Amino acid sequence: MRGTVARLSPFGESVFTRISRLAAEHRAVNLGQGFPNFDGPDFVKEAACSAIAAGHGQYARMSGLPELNRAIAARFAADHGVTVDPDREVTVTSGCTEAIAATMLGLVEPGDEVVLVEPFYDSYPAAIAMAGGTLRTVRMRAPDFHFPVDELRRAVGPRTRLILINSPHNPTGRVLTDAELGAIADIAMKAGCLVVSDEVYEHIWFERPHRSIASLPGMAERTIVLSSLGKTFSLTGWKIGWAVAPPHLTAGIRAAHQFLTFATTTPLQHAAVVALQAPATYHERLRADYAARRQAMLEALRGAGLDPLTPQGAYFVLCDHTRLGFAGDEAFCEHLIRQVGVAAIPCSPFHADPAGASHLVRFAFCKDLATIHEAGTRLKAGLRGLAAVPGS
Repeated sequence: MRGTVARLSPFGESVFTRISRLAAEHRAVNLGQGFPNFDGPDFVKEAACSAIAAGHGQYARMSGLPELNRAIAARFAADHGVTVDPDREVTVTSGCTEAIAATMLGLVEPGDEVVLVEPFYDSYPAAIAMAGGTLRTVRMRAPDFHFPVDELRRAVGPRTRLILINSPHNPTGRVLTDAELGAIADIAMKAGCLVVSDEVYEHIWFERPHRSIASLPGMAERTIVLSSLGKTFSLTGWKIGWAVAPPHLTAGIRAAHQFLTFATTTPLQHAAVVALQAPATYHERLRADYAARRQAMLEALRGAGLDPLTPQGAYFVLCDHTRLGFAGDEAFCEHLIRQVGVAAIPCSPFHADPAGASHLVRFAFCKDLATIHEAGTRLKAGLRGLAAVPGS
């Protein structure tokens, strides 16, 4: 009998699931999947406990608790200077991954083209496939990962429905410049297409602040901004996400959302209200903590003889492994897990065409410093003889 439908059969097991499973089997330090190994702030957890104790255990409003929608709108205005209607332009979803799927299912017709930027988060092409859309890609390339504006201009055509961007970017760590955002906006407006902006790492940036493309002139009415609580508050398992879009686009997102999850966990939505009201000092401390972890990760990788690329945002570091002599990123990551005891993510699955993309692997530094230092010790010992380790 027939099994998986053809449009989803190419995807199989997620690279994150596979690497985390192998890491657990071999007791490797897991620098693969991007979840913190420390908990979120007490004031947010306490708010969730209070909401449970208060009896908030029934369905929330499909589009989100009114007070959470208001908190998201207020945060959006404060961060980006864009005023949105919390009831007509904000939809609370079960994580940003569901927001991505609802956006594609609600706004993309079969045969519509969606342009992705490689490397990309692996749920993007799956969501496009579920909607029956046609995938087109442009590629950011190491070591600088400048946005390929000219490639995008050539890729966008009369059938383009959406351009999907991600900044701060997973996995490269790029924070798009105002000039790059302006060029993307110009292409979208001239083509009459929409922009989906995945901004889940919006508060994790270092030298250059993040800016939402929705804040550019003429873009608020054609942009869907997606974000979530998980990365900013180290609560990835809560799966509280949202989509901010003008009413006519929000209608499509909600049409899909109501039949995917209908509503997101009620007590955690109450806690999310408290989280989003955190003072600016919370975000400043978050960035300072991640800057320290970034530095520790860079030092650990350099100490093992690797040449990491310094990210501008998010919490990942990419390394080129090719001079170590492995056939590709999958082989190198398997060796790291089985022989070195450290898990990283191969980057070729983040491309529609992995040709020429197997030279990079991704290390996550959303871990406590002790874990990063232990990974560095294992890498230095395990790669001895493969890499020219300083002092060896």
